Amino acid sequence: MSGSHRRWVADGLLTLVLLFIGIGGTAPAGEGQDRPVTGLTYVLVVIVALSLLARRRWPLVTLAVATAGTSLYLVLEYPYGPILLAFMVASYSAARHLPLKPAGVAAGVAVAVLSLHTAVDRDIAGLVPGAAWVVVPFAVGVTARLSREAAARTRDDLARQYADEERLRVAQEVHDVVGHGLSAINMQAEIALHLLGKRPEQAEAALTAISRTSREALDELRVTLALVRRTREGETRAATAGLARLDDLVARMSETGVPVKVEVSGEPPDLPAAVDLAAYRVVQESLTNVLRHAGAATATVRLAYLPREVSVEVVDTGRGAAGPPGGGHGLVGMRERIAALGGDFTAGPAEGGGFRVYARVPLP
Repeated sequence: MSGSHRRWVADGLLTLVLLFIGIGGTAPAGEGQDRPVTGLTYVLVVIVALSLLARRRWPLVTLAVATAGTSLYLVLEYPYGPILLAFMVASYSAARHLPLKPAGVAAGVAVAVLSLHTAVDRDIAGLVPGAAWVVVPFAVGVTARLSREAAARTRDDLARQYADEERLRVAQEVHDVVGHGLSAINMQAEIALHLLGKRPEQAEAALTAISRTSREALDELRVTLALVRRTREGETRAATAGLARLDDLVARMSETGVPVKVEVSGEPPDLPAAVDLAAYRVVQESLTNVLRHAGAATATVRLAYLPREVSVEVVDTGRGAAGPPGGGHGLVGMRERIAALGGDFTAGPAEGGGFRVYARVPLP
């Protein structure tokens, strides 16, 4: 059942309840107040109650019909009774579903029309309760409307926040993939230029490495961008980057002239996808910084698998600089990745020279 159908059913049930109360309660109210109850009394009760069927779609029309019917009912000196409940629901609906200004004007007109019976009865004291039948449900309706709008704004703000966070996450992934690929290509291109005139056969090997590195970087970039797309079946495409591809990453680094040693302790578990990707990105970004800024001769990657955590350490033998003066986005991105998983991240000069990056991520 769609939302519109559910609303119609709900309004229909409300109308039936008020019809039952109105038809069953009007006669006892007349006896208690010593006021007449005729066939027209019930006709007006039914009209006012039936007007509530359109209270969501045409709230102004509903309030107009309810006001006219209730005012005529009171002018004819029928007993105060259940018809006022239906009228109050109409007043609430106008405030709930109309903008504040037209709803306020309509409520003011309803108060004036409903007060006609006080002129007929010459009972000025009846103005206060007559106004209350409009003002009280109107205030409740305005409060409900403002609460709904505030909730909608909150949902919109959260949606925008999630969208911004997703865009930042994708931008960070693209930064990691493209940054590493371009750094490796740049280093290999410099090697090829240096060897081209002296040893062209080795320059050809460097150019081949450039071709392979660029192709792998483009493939990984396509997979990264596919993370935010949906397949036709509505399933999210999975990422392929992870520690399983660490050997390929190390091989690309070694081709640039910076040997990388990998040390693993513990039995590798089946890591959650987020932890696996974060650990891989830490290694990738750290090695990228080695290429860009450290001037290192070697680098060492240490992975430690413990029952409740996994740690990553990357140490190089460079000059101890992780980036340009003032730092860059790489370290910030790594720190945010690890912090989002509840882990710890440190980066700084290593003992004895070089630079050290360390990340620890708890396992669920």
